[in-house]
Amino acid sequence: MNISEMTSKMLSLEGKVALITGGASGIGFGTARRLAQLGASIAILDINDDNGGTAVREIEKLGGKAIYIHSNVSKAEECKIAVEETVKVYGRIDILFNNAGIAIRKNAVDLEPDEWDLALNVSLKGQFLMTKYVVPYMRKAGGGSIINTGSGWSLKGGADAISYCAMKGGTLNMTRAMAIDFGKYNIRVNTVCPGDIDTPMLRSECEQLGGTYDEEYIKSCISGRPIQRIGTVDDVANVVLFFASDMSTWITGAHLVVDGGGIA
Repeated sequence: MNISEMTSKMLSLEGKVALITGGASGIGFGTARRLAQLGASIAILDINDDNGGTAVREIEKLGGKAIYIHSNVSKAEECKIAVEETVKVYGRIDILFNNAGIAIRKNAVDLEPDEWDLALNVSLKGQFLMTKYVVPYMRKAGGGSIINTGSGWSLKGGADAISYCAMKGGTLNMTRAMAIDFGKYNIRVNTVCPGDIDTPMLRSECEQLGGTYDEEYIKSCISGRPIQRIGTVDDVANVVLFFASDMSTWITGAHLVVDGGGIA
């Protein structure tokens, strides 16, 4: 076997099933597309049914397999049903990408208690719930890979982002705890920490802060970064692929920052 064949084999996800929350757009969809290209069957969870249907059709156009399940990941019963539906269709779950989340750009004085609850319920609680219901199936299958979406702000603070920083900081240490708990079952748990990525969420953050998502705003995002460009969904998807594949079989409880050197 030559190097090219060996690399292809290690990156291949043929026969694997990937469940992706927040998978109908942005980083979630970009990752769903990338994992499908490497052979995985995809289950997309989201609350945007129009985008979910479009995402499935796009993956099918590429020759991949995908289903869409409407699911609010802050609701335990909806998470449980989504996991059961995925197993019913595909028979197993090998990869869980806990990606769903929202960004509310306010400080502690301006943020309302219900906004705090919403932010942490969708991201942090959602990651816990999906893991809770997926892990038993991974154990039966002999292992799996769970990837949680953190942020550069998992590692440092940011202005007007108290709930976002709290949930992303929580994601990082929750990942470590899960890695300790489930390593004995050959289940790896890691965090991908994106910086500013060109997605609908970044546009929303810009508008919340009173700005316009234009060339000047993008310049402000990349100011001071060693790699002078804004991130793409593929930049993040490639790291998720690394964590999902056999390229990272002895990596767990780790995090990888994908931000062009922004917090270097």
